Amino acid sequence: VQLQASGGGLVQAGGSLRLSCAASESTFRFKAIGWYRQAPGNQREMVATMSSGGSTDYTYSVRGRFAISRDNAENTWYLQMNSLRPEDTAVYYCNAVVETHKGWTRYNHDYWGQGTQVTVSS
Repeated sequence: VQLQASGGGLVQAGGSLRLSCAASESTFRFKAIGWYRQAPGNQREMVATMSSGGSTDYTYSVRGRFAISRDNAENTWYLQMNSLRPEDTAVYYCNAVVETHKGWTRYNHDYWGQGTQVTVSS
């Protein structure tokens, strides 16, 4: 599975950006999709996820400002980011989880995009 993230850039506080993640395989194959971010000196953190059933989850700091969505026909998912803040500055990575089975055991495999820089100026 290959993931290609795009859409990052430099924006002023209060502005908006939309990130895209294009997958090399059908999104129907994924147990979950999502976006993570990593700021300098910090650990990578979950920003938004969506299950195969469409359930979404967001880290507290972005609720009401960010929205994850997907286009199964295009094998692509998005992160719409509104009301951006300087603390949203980070490298954003898209993620896909594929579940496999061996006997009764389930395995989750994580795939990552290459990251796209988002910089929010004050």
